[in-house]
Amino acid sequence: MSNAVDSPEHASFADVFERQRATALRLRTSTAAERIEKLKRLRAAVIAYTDTWCKAGWADFRKPPGEVELAEVLPVVVEVNDAIRKLKSWMKPTLVWPTPMLMGTKSWVKYEPRGRCLIISPWNYPVNLTFCPLVAAIAAGNTVIIKPSEMAPNLAAAMARLVREVFSEDEVALFEGDASVAQGLLELPFDHIFFTGSPMIGKVVMAAAAKHLTSVTLELGGKSPTIVDASANLDLAAQNVMWAKCTNAGQTCIAPDYVFVHSSVKDAFVACCRVQLEQAFGKDPAAQSPHFARIVNTRHAARIKALLDDAKARGARALTGDVVALDDCYIAPTLLDGVPADANIMHEEIFGPLLPILVFNELDEVIAHINGAPKPLALYLYSENKASIDNVLAQTSSGGACVNHAIIHYLHGHLPFGGVNNSGMGNANGRYGFRTFSHERGVVQTRFGLATRMFKAGEVPPWMLGLLRKIFRWI
Repeated sequence: MSNAVDSPEHASFADVFERQRATALRLRTSTAAERIEKLKRLRAAVIAYTDTWCKAGWADFRKPPGEVELAEVLPVVVEVNDAIRKLKSWMKPTLVWPTPMLMGTKSWVKYEPRGRCLIISPWNYPVNLTFCPLVAAIAAGNTVIIKPSEMAPNLAAAMARLVREVFSEDEVALFEGDASVAQGLLELPFDHIFFTGSPMIGKVVMAAAAKHLTSVTLELGGKSPTIVDASANLDLAAQNVMWAKCTNAGQTCIAPDYVFVHSSVKDAFVACCRVQLEQAFGKDPAAQSPHFARIVNTRHAARIKALLDDAKARGARALTGDVVALDDCYIAPTLLDGVPADANIMHEEIFGPLLPILVFNELDEVIAHINGAPKPLALYLYSENKASIDNVLAQTSSGGACVNHAIIHYLHGHLPFGGVNNSGMGNANGRYGFRTFSHERGVVQTRFGLATRMFKAGEVPPWMLGLLRKIFRWI
């Protein structure tokens, strides 16, 4: 930590942080038109960089160009478009009806910029998970310093070039580097920190923020469960689950982490999954399809291989895939059957293309399993039974949920996206992101009426006490 503080790099971002103070004060009175103009410049640059993103994504971990455009570029453009259309209404103060005790006053909520914000983004969807929070921060009128992950260096370098082209440093700045840069930034008294990453590092961020009483938004992860019951449309479930699990080689915080399948449809569901995998990536998993991303580096590939080896050593059986090429950071999509409860894969977030298939007979046992683990970032349920759907949603807790689909709740800009407890805190997306980067300031203006007479220095007169006792019955 001390090395980061004393380094020249730390001095440079500390200087930028200090220069952003005056800008943050000025932006408190920035108009919707000014913020929208910045968002339009960002949108144009992100689109213009599409080829750059595709090349950088391929260089970093063989991310297919189609995935880059769909999962990296499109969400940012959608987020900008939504903010441009609705920012004026988001910025308007929200009038609040007075309570009976404060009749005669005018009240409203004023949305103010938090000030100087820090965005620490991950490597798995660098463009998306850096610029979508940036859109919300700009819409809310803040200055921003960005620290992208060093594990996707080509994408981080491209983002740095874009930020320098579009923004001045006293408004938005990006600093590349290793963990020491993040440590140094966390020592500064930001007004808000938006972090996306693992629960383990999220705790570090939260502890650092506590030293300055800085507010935080933590987009974390966890073991997101999937349930396929006896009434489910198996073709649809297999298509969705295989897409959600195999996109980005499973390196997605809301990817299905394990699947509970009703015993009566388990074999049919696995057969449908095989069909989906063969159609998407070919019949030979050793062929290393160009449409399937690689694990980000050999260290993470070795970690996932260790989970696979441990599960098989404890009695699990690979139903598909089971091909690993560490030198190429390649792990084939692998469905695992018979995974015991004590296997490491059942306790660690996989973040890779391995998917345990578990069997159940009674829905209550699945609910008990989910409730016995930390609250996940997402939960997916495939069912045509309304009672089962209502039961699962009522008796479990997760950051978000999808019924008869997976992942798409993240793409729904009118819904809050975020975790709960171990999977995170705070929300992103659309208006929710704007509010995350805003301070909701409550304002009361006294004009006339009871409130002007009640609150005066000195002894409370008897008539007022009598009136208050009557009011207490109905306020």
